[in-house]
Amino acid sequence: MADGATVTPLDVASVRARFPILSRQVNGRPLVYLDSAASAQKPRAVIEAMTRAMEGSYANVHRGLHTLANETTEAFEAARESVARFVGAEAPERVVFTKGGTEAINLVAAGLGQSLRPGDEIVVSQMEHHSNIVPWHLLRERHGAVLKWIPVLDDGSLDMAAYADLLGPRTRMVAVTHMSNVLGTVNPVAEITRLAHAAGAQVLIDGCQGAVHCAPDVAAIGCDFYVLTGHKLFGPTGIGALIGTEGALEALPPFQGGGEMIETVAMDRVTYAKPPHRFEAGTPPILEAIGLGAAIDWYAAFDPAAVRAHEAALLERVRERLSGVNWLTEIGTAPGKGAIFAFTVEGAHAHDVAQIMDRYGVAIRAGLHCAEPLAQRFGLTSSGRASFALYNTLEEADAFADALIKARDFFV
Repeated sequence: MADGATVTPLDVASVRARFPILSRQVNGRPLVYLDSAASAQKPRAVIEAMTRAMEGSYANVHRGLHTLANETTEAFEAARESVARFVGAEAPERVVFTKGGTEAINLVAAGLGQSLRPGDEIVVSQMEHHSNIVPWHLLRERHGAVLKWIPVLDDGSLDMAAYADLLGPRTRMVAVTHMSNVLGTVNPVAEITRLAHAAGAQVLIDGCQGAVHCAPDVAAIGCDFYVLTGHKLFGPTGIGALIGTEGALEALPPFQGGGEMIETVAMDRVTYAKPPHRFEAGTPPILEAIGLGAAIDWYAAFDPAAVRAHEAALLERVRERLSGVNWLTEIGTAPGKGAIFAFTVEGAHAHDVAQIMDRYGVAIRAGLHCAEPLAQRFGLTSSGRASFALYNTLEEADAFADALIKARDFFV
């Protein structure tokens, strides 16, 4: 947050009033939305910013000279500045807009692949989302890269001693999540980066969860790349960002070709623009970027410590309500974890549990959560997941516990 910016105290009732969808009912009961790790709901600030842009000043960006083009370009680039401030980037030019976190990781992987040699190593962890696994598998299949895996301990934390042993002279990239979308584990990303850099490797941090819950500071982390996605950050879908250091972005070759990413084009040659525009071929997600900027500006007004404390209280409330229940297993108990409660119910499939809980208006996620290696690590075929955000209440934590207990009754 910029110096002198206003910090809004966390008044949950006031927060909820800004989210139109939270007033609806599901199956005749008040909606209890506990699926924010999959996609967060949108405040009026985002809805209104995108509507204003469509109704009042929409045009394509950067190339026009008329008033609407200038206004839209200013709003688009202001969103880039908002992202840079939010994560502590060196400058707005270090922010590349993408269509989401997945594309941002693919952008880096594709660039790395152009200089990769067979046997070069990429280190990932067992807790990664598929978005931070499959792009590296493509390099394994197409370029002979070797994937090495950081083990996850029984409590859901990373085995840092094993990680240090994995690093070597062939390590090219370390790609690790800031916060697990299943376990809620918050990884020591600054230490992960320090060790990787000492081994001569680059570091990509998947911040799709961390950007929401961990108040990221990319300068303090020291990573080469940090990735976020808009729809988990209370913004729209179809927009994300790759944040990189100047050197890391300058070294990346173009990801896609087209308009905007060039300096000159001739029949026998082409020269490319400097970052970030080198990686933003074609008409960008203009309205989505404006929506992301509005979401970040709205969210940045809250004290991150107050948000984190509130979310931790929600998780603790769930644990208190369900303590001593012998048919429930929590997956992931690492110290300092974020407000995600992943679980299994003895004798019940997570999909069935989730469907029954929906009858009581409680929305959770069920399945493998796009993290199959992690599920294999814990011997799971599925699990349930309740994920909390600043707009959830202690009463909703109680409603989750109540609905889960009722769902269990169907299987005994």
